[in-house]
Amino acid sequence: MKSEDTPFEGGPMDGRVLPVLLGITGHPPKTYRIPVPAPDGGQPTVLVYRRVPRVEGGRPGLTRRWKYAYDPTGERGGGTGGVRWPWSKPRPAPPGPGATPGGRPDDADG
Repeated sequence: MKSEDTPFEGGPMDGRVLPVLLGITGHPPKTYRIPVPAPDGGQPTVLVYRRVPRVEGGRPGLTRRWKYAYDPTGERGGGTGGVRWPWSKPRPAPPGPGATPGGRPDDADG
């Protein structure tokens, strides 16, 4: 399999370059997760990096090189909502002030 030396920006891996395996399209994966074991043997921390284009001049619009940028939120879909398919369930609305748990009405509402 082919690999490419890919730089990492931000977070604990800032400035490091790691060989990353390329997929069948010749691109590295969109998300790179690095599990870091806890010193006390507990749950490992997972560092999440997102693939972004590496700007090196050249021809605009054709990105052949990539780098990984640190995503401190670590949410799926990059924290922007990700891909929403028509058959996906709607996301629950964030609870507002005075909301009851589970979105159920209060007894006072009748």
